[in-house]
Amino acid sequence: MNDLALPHTAETVAAPVAAVPPRRRSLAYLQAAPLTLVFLIFLVVPLVLTGIVSLWEYNEYAIIPALTLQNYADLFDGCLSADLCTTVRTYLSTVKFVVLTLAVTLPLGFAIAYFLAFHIRSGTVRMGLFLLCTIPFWTSNVIRMISWIPLLGRNGLVNDTLRALGLIRQPIEGLLYSDFAVVLAFVHLDTVFMIVPIFNSLARIDRRLIEAARDAGASGAQILWNVVLPLAKPGLAIGNIFVTTLVMGDFVTVGVMGGQQIASVGKVIQVQMAYLQFPAAAANAMVLLAAVLLMILGLTRMIDLRREL
Repeated sequence: MNDLALPHTAETVAAPVAAVPPRRRSLAYLQAAPLTLVFLIFLVVPLVLTGIVSLWEYNEYAIIPALTLQNYADLFDGCLSADLCTTVRTYLSTVKFVVLTLAVTLPLGFAIAYFLAFHIRSGTVRMGLFLLCTIPFWTSNVIRMISWIPLLGRNGLVNDTLRALGLIRQPIEGLLYSDFAVVLAFVHLDTVFMIVPIFNSLARIDRRLIEAARDAGASGAQILWNVVLPLAKPGLAIGNIFVTTLVMGDFVTVGVMGGQQIASVGKVIQVQMAYLQFPAAAANAMVLLAAVLLMILGLTRMIDLRREL
């Protein structure tokens, strides 16, 4: 009786898997259609139009819809010589801000996420601390940038406090309108984008794995290195992608905190847009997109997000 029942059971189990009803398949397509439409309208179409405009000619008076690669040639003019061209120097300056921002936001975001995930037992307290992390987003970017000026300026609170304590005689000039100010503002704005994905990964870790490692005699550092970090790799990768993308395209932070004196790719595009050089700005935007995609590809090569998620 068991021998006769087993094949029948296997068939009944495999049948729903093998044949998906057409109605259910159509329903799945309908459910995905709104998001697909939004994706096409607000991402694919603008990118295609930007790519088309980047191939147009322009002069001081008009934009001419004629296909040309001159905008890209002007962008990389002189890059094959021994000296670094303006484009390469600008990208190196932007990548420098990316590296410095990641060097601060990655350990800081991981430490905060780890504290929330493993040391806060109360869900209410955890939610309150999460809301505390989102306070910078309650105001606009410009207001957040301007709020640093009374603190870091030549006669700001930091310099006045240091002089009152007798630690310095002259104000520190590098606190504002410098690379330090730009990186500080990026850390202020983007740390939360590192905290959230890392916390999501840490919250999904089965606590029994940590208890098993502790019972096996592993130290806290060994548990962190061999258990927590490998399981947190998806959150670490996603957080790095978020911060890299935000810093690479930012121009408000660099402009305000750098005193309009520090070059970045986003700032160059913003200036070209201000001077109505739309084809040149579009070409620069397409190159920036390619550079960001290459950086994201490098991050995803370090970890298989599909498998990990």
